Amino acid sequence: MKASVMLRGIVMIATLALLGFLFQTSEINGALDEGWIESHIMGRGIIGELLFLGMATFITAVGLPRQVISFLGGYAFGLVMGTVLALMGTVLGCAIAFYYARILARAPIQKRFSTRVRTLDNFLHDNTFSMTLLVRMLPVGSNVATNLAAGVSSVRGFPFIGGSAIGYLPQTLVFALAGSGIAVDPELRIGLSIILFVLSGALGVYLYRHFRHGKSLDSEIDKEIGEASDLSKN
Repeated sequence: MKASVMLRGIVMIATLALLGFLFQTSEINGALDEGWIESHIMGRGIIGELLFLGMATFITAVGLPRQVISFLGGYAFGLVMGTVLALMGTVLGCAIAFYYARILARAPIQKRFSTRVRTLDNFLHDNTFSMTLLVRMLPVGSNVATNLAAGVSSVRGFPFIGGSAIGYLPQTLVFALAGSGIAVDPELRIGLSIILFVLSGALGVYLYRHFRHGKSLDSEIDKEIGEASDLSKN
């Protein structure tokens, strides 16, 4: 066995141990809470923004919901800055998960998710940027599973991350709008965010159905979209 392979395994184990340590001993496990946001982030200027960005990056990299980050971003910073910071954190988290899988965890992820990796590779390979955008605009699916599977596939990193960034934007904006409604015009902003979420989800499904070039991303996702379509006709 090559020394580089052993080193990758050691780094992967150390990384996972560090993540577990952080969850048990730091405040990161209480970060998804408005009280924590008020105490540590709001009103602290650039320090608060950087802390939020770091939290958003870490949380989305390890697989916690990016929608919650967007909501908290809107709550802490308002619609515009909240959207910007949440989107930046989500994209950075995407990149970290992608390259973590590609550099350190290729073998175990391929072994554990071999079917998903092959399907995603086939779906994204020819038109990575545009097909990734379709995936991100869907209202279903796992963000971190997609990041990890793409990381061990043959798709190129830059178009995958770029397509993700644009595809993330609609839901980031929607949930930041909902978060900003906690303090300002709650009925209007939260109501509007619900409407926009439905519209963005419908747009994502429409684009997926019409521009996927006959390919399937995931049978379960296709099933969920089909059920949603059937319900909408009743």
